Amino acid sequence: MFKVFTTMPHVMFGVWGIIMAVWALVELLNVNEKNIKRLRIVSVLSSVFIWISYIVGGWWYWVYYGAQDVGDKFIIKAGSFPAAHAFFMEAKEHIFFILLLASMVLPIIAYNDKLIGNKHIQKLAISVAIISIVLGFGMEGMGSMITKGVKLGLLGQ
Repeated sequence: MFKVFTTMPHVMFGVWGIIMAVWALVELLNVNEKNIKRLRIVSVLSSVFIWISYIVGGWWYWVYYGAQDVGDKFIIKAGSFPAAHAFFMEAKEHIFFILLLASMVLPIIAYNDKLIGNKHIQKLAISVAIISIVLGFGMEGMGSMITKGVKLGLLGQ
């Protein structure tokens, strides 16, 4: 039962990180003196939430996912959808680091004093926000495929 409560914060903080990145994107589309403070706050929150998701998910992965003969990895591999691990988890493990880095870059750009009025910096920030959003949704999708692999593996037992 505790296992369920450790995966939910991982997903929840990841979603909050995506929502904050979307909010940052909206603020960036018309960045000015009135909304720069909001932009800076939500960009930092996006990074913090993504980091919390990474820490909680990493802990869950370390403790539960690969647990010898009983972890989700073994359930998936023995089930009817082994690609849930072989492709989706492997991809998630590696692609996530790009999201982690993008989430750290966004606040750095948001705190640049030249952001307002500089179209090049604005485009960079918009690109980083979009990358964070797309990768975040990708992580959510891959996570759902991994969950489906566990469910199918448990159904086969």
